[in-house]
Amino acid sequence: MKRLLFVYNADSGVASGLLDFAHKIISPDTYECNLCKVTYGLTGMKRDWKSFVNGLSHDHEVEFLHRDEFLKSYPEIKERLPALFEKEGKRLKVLVSSDEMKKPKDVDELKQLVSKRINEARGG
Repeated sequence: MKRLLFVYNADSGVASGLLDFAHKIISPDTYECNLCKVTYGLTGMKRDWKSFVNGLSHDHEVEFLHRDEFLKSYPEIKERLPALFEKEGKRLKVLVSSDEMKKPKDVDELKQLVSKRINEARGG
């Protein structure tokens, strides 16, 4: 089964999470992870996004990685983050680049972009 890897442009850990949380509130326009900004609210992952991701898991395994986790597992990949990758075997293919990931203003726009790229990858 193919795997979707959503990779945040933020590091894992409590301290990083607190800094990111504060940054999103104090200066959202300079926050560098639109994937985080669009999909997370003050209390965690947004319900609409969580439902969408759960629906994707019928056709794909879905995994979320922070920047440090991704770089540790895939040091050869030099793609800017955040990004969405499709993994098949050992091969990673960019489905949504960092530049594209910056464009969605809300969960609905991100869901449309992700759905479109998954369909294109299927040849549809």
